[in-house]
Amino acid sequence: MATLEFFFDCSSPWTYLAFTRIQPVVARTGAEIVWKPILVGGVFNAVNKEVYERRANPDPRKAKYSAKDLQDWARLTGLKIVMPPPVFPVRATLAMRCALAAQEEGKLVEYARNCFEAYWSDSLDISLPGVIEDICAQADLDGPHILERAQTDVIKDRLRANTDEVIARGGFGSPTMFVNGDDMYFGNDRMELVEAALSR
Repeated sequence: MATLEFFFDCSSPWTYLAFTRIQPVVARTGAEIVWKPILVGGVFNAVNKEVYERRANPDPRKAKYSAKDLQDWARLTGLKIVMPPPVFPVRATLAMRCALAAQEEGKLVEYARNCFEAYWSDSLDISLPGVIEDICAQADLDGPHILERAQTDVIKDRLRANTDEVIARGGFGSPTMFVNGDDMYFGNDRMELVEAALSR
């Protein structure tokens, strides 16, 4: 059985698209998927600092096209993506720690879907505990318990370890995917290549 590792952060709209699109790929190929929540800001700080310069001084032509490209993908996948939300970029530390706590409860996919939707479709600030509680409730999770668990050293260390791992393995953003250990793919637009690799 092929294995796909999916390193992701809910603060990226391209990751929202990839998160939605990867699940049918996994179903079609029969692959095993391993979800790895990370902090993409930690990745940027370590190996991709130029992203901050591009955000501060965007090329207007590229920015206009990028916005169109995002909406083209959203239309194709049937997602509503509002760009940018009022709080952008969002501090996603709490949200991603809670993703790991949700993973312990076997509810990571439901939690992450609700988290992406809250931020990218409903323009809610996913750094706020109250918003996280609502996201948890929609995933049939105990919000106060998840928030409490997110403050433990075990969860904090796991998020840091996942982030350090993707950096060490050559990743530079979200989503980063690995097929069978060392075959890396980056970005929403690599799904056909990922599926071909999983099918081999």
